Amino acid sequence: MSVTVLFLGPLRDAAGMADCEVAAPLDWEGLLAAVPAELAAQLREPRVHVACAGRVLADKTALDARDGDEVALLPPVSGG
Repeated sequence: MSVTVLFLGPLRDAAGMADCEVAAPLDWEGLLAAVPAELAAQLREPRVHVACAGRVLADKTALDARDGDEVALLPPVSGG
């Protein structure tokens, strides 16, 4: 039982990988523990969003990923 975590954009560079598999179920605290400390600090930033099973979470701390889910870490959007 696992969840696939996808690192997108600059978060991929910070993680040093495109994706990883972590044990399911996965909640917010579990996600922070599963990624490198530097990346966990970035995930806490309000401009970084989390999507689970194709839906962007309004409250990323409510993450509740189950077996087979994909969790995408979305970097801040730049531009004007």
